[in-house]
Amino acid sequence: MLVESEIISKVKKSDALAQKQLYNLLAPSLFATCLRYTKSKYEAEDFLQDSFVKIFQNINTFRSDGPIAAWARRITVNTVIEEFKKRDLLRESHDLQTHGNHLPDNSVNALSVLSFQELRNLINRLPNGKKVVFNLFVLEGYNHKEIAELLNITEGTPKSQLAKAKELLAEMHRIQNEDAG
Repeated sequence: MLVESEIISKVKKSDALAQKQLYNLLAPSLFATCLRYTKSKYEAEDFLQDSFVKIFQNINTFRSDGPIAAWARRITVNTVIEEFKKRDLLRESHDLQTHGNHLPDNSVNALSVLSFQELRNLINRLPNGKKVVFNLFVLEGYNHKEIAELLNITEGTPKSQLAKAKELLAEMHRIQNEDAG
């Protein structure tokens, strides 16, 4: 198999085999990224396909000053966010702009005891706006200002969305444990 830089060089020349190799290289992690934002495998597959269309269309803008995976993940996250905006699935993010900018965060300790799989299952049950903000902040590493710009909301909104998401996750975890016990 070709090394990553050779694959990218050939993809820039529209080499179909290299496109397939790049897809095989990136698809597993990008699919996992899509799954974090969606409620179904099928929706994640649609986002992945849309993302690769954009990746291949924009490959000539990739500068090899960083890993291709990070560049592709950013395109994937932006693809998901754009689609959510089109469908108005982030409405609650905008609605929260009228609320306070800071909520107490008492949920961190409750969330720290969750396994990765438990946390992923709970995140998937969050309302879209909270889920997107939680994923962008906690999993993708965006800061509140970047999230606000990406979602076209005030900077205080992602802060309150994140706090609310953590509270909801902790509450869902508490209820889940009560039901199990």
